[in-house]
Order: sequence, then structure tokens, then C-alpha cells
Amino acid sequence: MDWDVLIAAFGLYLVFEGLMSFASPDALKQLLKQIIEMPSSTLRMIGAVSISIGLLLLYLARQI
Repeated sequence: MDWDVLIAAFGLYLVFEGLMSFASPDALKQLLKQIIEMPSSTLRMIGAVSISIGLLLLYLARQI
């Protein structure tokens, strides 16, 4: 794997991560309050689904 691809991916991650707090900080605060109220099992399931989708997208991107 080339380092430039990894650095670009991390940069894109940071851009998306910062979008919500920049565009609508109040909505982000509300979302975080809701996340705190969720049971750990729900958060774990959301994490597992996110990982699965991410891995699938990475696999598909490598096949193109």
C-alpha cells in the first residue's frame, strides 16, 4: 500500500469528521446527547455495521 493513499484517506476522514461540527455544532451536541443515552449493545452494533460497510467499500474500490 502506498503511504500517499493512506494519508489521503485519513485527510478525507478528518474533513468528513469536521463537517458536522463546523456546519452545525448545535445539531452535533444534540446527536452526542442521544448517543450517550443509547445502550452499549446498540453502539456496538452500529460500529459493527460501519466496519462491515467500510470493508465492503474498500474491497469494491480495490476491484475497480
